[in-house]
Amino acid sequence: MGDNEDMLDRLREASSRQERTSVAEWAAGVLRDGITEGLFPPGERLPEDALGGVMKVSRNTLREAFRLLTHERLVVHELNRGVFVRVLETEDLRDIYRVRRLIEGAALRSLGQPPYPLEALEQAVAEGRKAAQEGRWRDVGTANIGFHKAIVALAGSPRTDELMRSILAELRLVFHVMADPRAFHEPYVDRNQEILRTLQADDAPGAARLLAAYLDDSERQLVQRYAGRTGAPGSPG
Repeated sequence: MGDNEDMLDRLREASSRQERTSVAEWAAGVLRDGITEGLFPPGERLPEDALGGVMKVSRNTLREAFRLLTHERLVVHELNRGVFVRVLETEDLRDIYRVRRLIEGAALRSLGQPPYPLEALEQAVAEGRKAAQEGRWRDVGTANIGFHKAIVALAGSPRTDELMRSILAELRLVFHVMADPRAFHEPYVDRNQEILRTLQADDAPGAARLLAAYLDDSERQLVQRYAGRTGAPGSPG
């Protein structure tokens, strides 16, 4: 992680957003947010001393947080080397999309009578458009993740929200190895807008159909671009 002050500032910001449950769960949430927001790329070693100092937690607490994230498939422990952000394989990516179809599609198909609570979706679309206009493609990816979290939140299930957070954190690990993030993210800014407009028109089945095609296209594009990537520390094997 080095002495990158911007990185440390963003980690502190993530710390401030996490509600305190157990200290280890809180620390795991901070690191999970860091992974989701692109702070820690795949293959990067997570140094105990630096992270513990920023979050002001003990080494034992941090190790328990690492254990939780290992269970979520976000980090791996390598003997005598430390803890690394996980590098996914192509089959991991395919499985992520299997789960996304189940969760996101069900969230839209199970919507009751309109109007729907779309404020979080509207905010994510606006943030994605603004980031795209300014050329901040990592932030476009973050806004896109927020959009899909908001889709699942329409189901009103805290357990499903928790599962989706973990799935989307894994997906962010894929985004890091894309050579041209603009080419991947840019078309989905408009597609997010299209899904939102369909929901604003009270057409949940139509939005579900748009989402199904969206996920098919996204998976195909990511698999094609991801398959040729090189390995890195932290890759499973």
